[in-house]
Amino acid sequence: MPGITSRSMLAAALALTLTAPARAETVKVAISKLIGYPAVPVALEHGYFKAEGLDVEMVYFDSAQPIAVAVASGDASFGVAGMSAGFYTLASQGQLRLVASSGGDAPGFYNLAFVASNKAYDAGLKSVHDLKGHSIAITQVGTSLHYAIGALAIKDGFSMSDVTVKPLQSNSNVISALSGGSVDAAVLPGAPILGPIKNGEIKLLAWSADVASNLTGSAAFVSTKAANERGDMVKKFMIAYRKGIKDFHDAFVTPDGVRKDQPTAPAMLKLMSDFSGVSADEIDRAIPYVDADGRIDAAGVANQIAWYKSQNLMKGDADTSNLIDSRYALLKVAGK
Repeated sequence: MPGITSRSMLAAALALTLTAPARAETVKVAISKLIGYPAVPVALEHGYFKAEGLDVEMVYFDSAQPIAVAVASGDASFGVAGMSAGFYTLASQGQLRLVASSGGDAPGFYNLAFVASNKAYDAGLKSVHDLKGHSIAITQVGTSLHYAIGALAIKDGFSMSDVTVKPLQSNSNVISALSGGSVDAAVLPGAPILGPIKNGEIKLLAWSADVASNLTGSAAFVSTKAANERGDMVKKFMIAYRKGIKDFHDAFVTPDGVRKDQPTAPAMLKLMSDFSGVSADEIDRAIPYVDADGRIDAAGVANQIAWYKSQNLMKGDADTSNLIDSRYALLKVAGK
């Protein structure tokens, strides 16, 4: 009866193949460990990517521009970062597409901050409106940190030539320079500054949200190659991403849009503390604005592009109609 045995074994093997779960599709996401990038770590923790059949791996960077390069080069399929001139230059070359918003600034929500060294503060730099004539550190030229200075300059009526912008490559380098008094001020994300402020190493001048709000301070983007060739994967990623960003939004926002901790806030604070390495208490003081659906503020993106171009920080022409991939992205309607 060997033939029957062989047929039985073949049938059993076929049945096992048909019932075995499909192997998850691997997806790499370039990201920094910042509070303003919550959707991916939340979606991972809550199992949303797994439910879509995706095996998502976060690859960490310390500033925005290398994230854009990593996605454009194919080292990662997605990136979550501040919108830099480097990003827009690569996008103008057809290499990147915007698919969702991430953390930004809005009244009552805090993403970026203007801070001062103790040395400069003691010498009279008490207000963000007194920055004219001072040195201001950022991680890299042409980032959303740089753009925040530009937005303040427009509002306060001074020129970018009235300040000295010093790119120091990483958040840790900027904080060291502030602590040592070698720069007067800086613009930094909320997470890295909370500990030093609490310890008295630097002084908070103002949250960017209170002087020059930027709703789309950071965003999620995909390589054009992945957008065109792996459409099903991108759609699945966006389903999970939006669930993650909504969970974060709902933990800290009332139904009428006011910043206030909700019942899920303690668990969300712990999750983001584990992700960022910042204590839950400190994170609670600096929750960024996120749109509940990850919608993109196209007008805000256009303003960023215009400013970067005015400062000769980017090459090419990144038109929002091409940059924002309408196959996957949702747009924020003015006034809503």
